[in-house]
Amino acid sequence: MAQMLWQAAYETFIMVSWSLLAGLIFGTLIGLLLFLMSNQFFFKNRIINSIANFIINATRSIPFLILMVTVLPLGALLVGTTVGPKAVIFPLSLAAIAFYARLAENAFSQIDKGVIEAAVASGASHIRIIFGILFPEAMAQLIRHATVTTISLISFSSMAGVVGGGGIGDLAIRYGYQRYVTEILILCIIILIFIVMVIQYLGDKLANHFDKSYK
Repeated sequence: MAQMLWQAAYETFIMVSWSLLAGLIFGTLIGLLLFLMSNQFFFKNRIINSIANFIINATRSIPFLILMVTVLPLGALLVGTTVGPKAVIFPLSLAAIAFYARLAENAFSQIDKGVIEAAVASGASHIRIIFGILFPEAMAQLIRHATVTTISLISFSSMAGVVGGGGIGDLAIRYGYQRYVTEILILCIIILIFIVMVIQYLGDKLANHFDKSYK
């Protein structure tokens, strides 16, 4: 049983870590672009902004289980398989990117417009405003949103059993529920609760470190 739990935990870690990395990188970039293209001080473009918003909203509106089975053939072209943790990384990454992009845009939008306006009036370049004002001011919120995204991905990864993706959720369903091994089901629940609590605690601590209002 211990070996199965360790293997399931490792598979969950692989799925969540790689998809989270993709979500944070591309989601942040997309969220930043959405903010810049909707702000009069930068590159306001309604057409591109509307198209990007439609794609993100459409992706987020699809239940993850449906999204996963839909894009698996495309993911197979990239990872070479439609089963196992590797196969689930691609749909998880798409969900993470769309999810985090919207949260990142929201984080940038909450920055005091007066701060941005003052920087523009002083002649600061766009690059300097982005890295000197936008990211430092939004960092606490970005970290909080990353925490929420991580926990959501753990939840999404539990559906990996549908395609033989493995993971803790898959173990809980296949052995704990379908084969009535209550001990495994309870252990999987305890492990997931512990992981989520640790992630939430670390995320809050890190976000508070960057939160100027908290200090």
